[in-house]
This record gives sequence, C-alpha cells and structure tokens, in this order.
Amino acid sequence: MSTSSVYHFTFLSQANNVDLNSAHLTAADMGLPEDVNIECRLQTLRGGKQQGSKLITLTVGDKTLRIVPTRAMAVLDVVRNGQRFGWDSPVKEVVHPHFINAEASGGLGWLDGFNEMLVRCGYQWAGHPGKDQGERLSLHGRIQNTPASEVSLEVEQQPPYRVTLKGRVDEKRFKSTNYEVFTELAMTPDEPYVHVTDTLSNLSNYDNSYQAIYHNNFGTPILEQGASLQIAARQVSPFNEYAQQGLAEWNQMPAPTVDFDEMVFNVFPLPDEDGQCHALLKNANGDAGVEVSWAIETLPVLTIWKNTDTLEQGYVVGIEPGTSFAYNRTHQWDLGLVPTIAGKESKQFKLRFGLFTEAEEVQASEELIDKIQITPTLVSNSPLVKL
Repeated sequence: MSTSSVYHFTFLSQANNVDLNSAHLTAADMGLPEDVNIECRLQTLRGGKQQGSKLITLTVGDKTLRIVPTRAMAVLDVVRNGQRFGWDSPVKEVVHPHFINAEASGGLGWLDGFNEMLVRCGYQWAGHPGKDQGERLSLHGRIQNTPASEVSLEVEQQPPYRVTLKGRVDEKRFKSTNYEVFTELAMTPDEPYVHVTDTLSNLSNYDNSYQAIYHNNFGTPILEQGASLQIAARQVSPFNEYAQQGLAEWNQMPAPTVDFDEMVFNVFPLPDEDGQCHALLKNANGDAGVEVSWAIETLPVLTIWKNTDTLEQGYVVGIEPGTSFAYNRTHQWDLGLVPTIAGKESKQFKLRFGLFTEAEEVQASEELIDKIQITPTLVSNSPLVKL
C-alpha cells in the first residue's frame, strides 16, 4: 500500500474498525531496497496484567524501539548499537490500562504500570495527586492509561527513508474535556535521533486549562556512579525540603543507594538561538549518553527526578520537560504554569532524543550546552512552593 512514494500501513483504526493482533513488515514489503535496515512488528501480549497490550517493535537503521499503543504510544525502550536507553522498574509487564485504578492509594495507582522510557503526563492535569478547585486529581493525569484510537506507519520510499509511526489518543469526558492528541515518532536510518511531535487539539467551543509533562526516564547502563547531568539553565531549585539536602549534587549521580527517597529539582532552562533546550545525561566515562531536546515555547520548564534507589526498587533519573512542574495543580496557578488552550485551538510539543554511543557524540552535545550557558546557573536553596 503506497501513495506518492510513501508506504502506508494501518495497525489500528477506530474509525475503520481495524485492529490487528499481529503484523510483520520488512523493507521489501515497504518497497525499499533490501539493504535498508527497516523492519516493524506488531504483537499482542498475553498473561498477567499485560493481557491484551499491544507492542510495536520498530527497527530503523541501528535503532530498535518498542512502542506501546495501548499506553498512549509510550516508548518502552530503545536500543542503539547494543546500548539500551530506558530503565528497569519493579513493574516488569506492559500493563494494560484495564488493570490500572488511578484512584488507588490516594491517587497513586498510575504507578502500577510505570516502566517506560517516554511517558506522557496530562493533559487535563499533571503532577502530584491532591485536590484542586474541589476536584480530586490523581497522579499525572489520564492520558498515559488511554489506548490509542488510530495507529499507522508511514515510510518514505526515497532516501533518507524517513519512518514515522503515527497515533491518535483521545482524552474526552462529558462536560469536562474534549481533547485529541496526535502523536508522531520519526526517525531515519542514518542519524542517532528519535523525533517526537505531539499535537494537542481542544475540539470544544470553550477554552480550557491543560498541563503536560514528558516523563523521560533513564537507568543503567548510562546511569551509574559518576554519571552526570548537563543542562543549560537559568535557575535550579529543590522541589521540597528533602531535596534541599541533595542540592549541591543535584546533577551528580551516585551508585544505587539503599533508602534513597526520590529527590526532585525544578529547573528553568535556557534555549539556544532556535528556541530549543537541551539536557544531557552521560555515563562516567563520557562515551555514552542520552540528550533530551525540546521546544521551550510550549514546554517552558524542566523537572529532574532523581530516584537513585537500589536496582530492585528502580534506579532511574527522569529528564522531564513540561508546561508545569510536578506539584499538584493547585500550587501552580500562582506560578503561571497552568496554561490555557482556546476552543478549537491546537498546541504542539516537540522533543528529540539523541541516543549517543560514542564519545564524539557526547562531546558534541556538551559543547552545544556549554555554548548556551553564557552565565552561571543560579542555584536557589528555596523551593518554589511551600508544601
């Protein structure tokens, strides 16, 4: 199935009543030369809480991604040149939303399925559970536990053979929200990048507030003792009093540590001349790392989630661009971090993941960030919100 040199394949379509349980697409199926390393598989998972979950494994050049359409097109993990980008959660299954009760444990049920590299938080709200304006808000919103309604693959049949996996995820509730999120995940075989573009549309006639946090999570082997974060930033501050204890080492990573409760830091990033912000997590040797880049226009703030507990508990660091920090929404109105989307309006969120497996790639990212950081980062000891 191809049109104007673009191969198109539909895995799922609510509109057309299409729902494939499995598929295997080769380069030849896509009308590509046989020596182009592009392949895509769809499988339906069985057993336990992953019963019915869909998993797409997409290989493009030296990159292999696992994407979960039943969990808002989340990226489970990526492997490039044998290097894995993701983390090891105590949650081992790809949990189907059927088994998630967001209201459990005081609004923390979202954590029952949390194990992906790229997790979307939002869009009606994001952040910690609690009450705001008389409404009980569970952790990080509803979108992540919403299955996609449309999923398709597009592959350009001419160099550089750009591959785009598209999805649509709806967040709708009578008298509340009427949102559609169109997701695009794009790659070419010849570059170390994964590009994510999400378009949030408010189909209502009425303006509404929204929040978005891109909860991007990384563990071993990049995260290790001596690993470090580099971010071009105007200001860094602790999320709460507990994080004050680790403020001096906020960007330095320890070995897995027993009883290390999560430390969270609020960052106001600095963009480059194109309006792009960049954060780099590199390993101790500086020969592997992940760079998260995003457009500051719609994702103006950054949360660093430092959860360097034991390996069994989940040794992980989150690099999380957002419209908002991780506080409950009630605390963010006064910070000006609960934006409005007008009726019939759309907002676009763009991210890029640099998957670096060579020292030269890591060094280039460091130099880019150094160039942006003209003045020193202000490190403030005071949390933005008193909890």
